[in-house]
Amino acid sequence: MPLASGLRGARVLVTAASQGIGFGCAEAFVGEGARVVVNSSNSERVAAAVARLRPHGEVHGVVADLTRHADLDRLVAETRSLLGGLDTLVYVTGSPHPGVFLEQGYDDWERAAAMLVVSPAYLARKTADVMIEGSTHGRMVFLTSVAIREPIPNLATSSVCRIAVAGLVRTLARELGPKGIRVNGVIPGYIRTARVEEVARDAARRRGSSPEEFLRGLESDIPLGRIGSPEELARAVVFLGSDLSSYVSGAMLPVDGGYLRSTG
Repeated sequence: MPLASGLRGARVLVTAASQGIGFGCAEAFVGEGARVVVNSSNSERVAAAVARLRPHGEVHGVVADLTRHADLDRLVAETRSLLGGLDTLVYVTGSPHPGVFLEQGYDDWERAAAMLVVSPAYLARKTADVMIEGSTHGRMVFLTSVAIREPIPNLATSSVCRIAVAGLVRTLARELGPKGIRVNGVIPGYIRTARVEEVARDAARRRGSSPEEFLRGLESDIPLGRIGSPEELARAVVFLGSDLSSYVSGAMLPVDGGYLRSTG
């Protein structure tokens, strides 16, 4: 039988979706016929993302800072009002600034924890409330990083705090499964975005080389021989955020070109 995503008319919220990975995910869901809310803390970038996507389907924008309690409450409330409920949450977030452990102060850890630990957990709670109230067989997909399996040099706060997402996914899969809600995670490898360019500049500065040299070395360490694209990553997110993965919950799916060496 032909594969069907079941996303036509589905109500989808994609956070941090004004650019990069988040925008790629939003674009992919719109392409499947979903009704999508895109989010960012920057009003101009939200408006630009909506303008790019709206010719292809129903798209709304909500400006909200994922590290602010009140903004998270408002993000879910406005999404519910705009779409009439929620079928799929795709959680993408920005990344803390590069830096080794001994360069990080209390404020750096507090900011990273708010962004990578508190924010996804609280947004999941608010989303679950909406899905349960609406008797929705919903899907949640949380994006993290290969750093949760193999810590990345010069990304101390990210390597530590992003691990919480894996715990969140496994916990919610057990607790929300009986309510018909599936929860999964995606572990992106190196995807061609502004974040990878930032990491390349930081690594090059520390090594006394060029960003281009760092990226060439990185590609040589990826079995597929290249950095991935947001579109390639988005296909995996659509799979987990749709009926295509109807018996998948609690999974952490690497999308990394074979980069990870670990088996756990």
